[in-house]
Amino acid sequence: MPDLLFEYAVIRVVPRVEREEFINVGVIVYCPKQKFLKAMLHLDDARISTLAPTLDLDCLKDNIASLERITNGDPNGGPIARLDQPSRFRWLTATRSTVVQASKVHPGLCVDAEATLVKLFGQLVA
Repeated sequence: MPDLLFEYAVIRVVPRVEREEFINVGVIVYCPKQKFLKAMLHLDDARISTLAPTLDLDCLKDNIASLERITNGDPNGGPIARLDQPSRFRWLTATRSTVVQASKVHPGLCVDAEATLVKLFGQLVA
């Protein structure tokens, strides 16, 4: 099977946007040829609390859960979750000044998007 173009972004928690400090908490991968859009996320409460002791972890977890619903196209994810995969990926990776942000989008080539997601998560988050 030939290598297929994919795009990915790192999902970050940025507790104080003005300080530009962040913790990588996930990766989102989009591969159009495989019709693949998936995020792998993990919040390390202790690590986040060390960087941002006043951050509301319950609110953060709600935001991350919303991101997962949108990524998965869950009907309970609101109007954005009902969009097609390319539109959801572009919305999720759009530049924003919030506590949950995506890095710039990076391209790559893969054979198996799921395996690539796992590999990137291990390299950039775990």
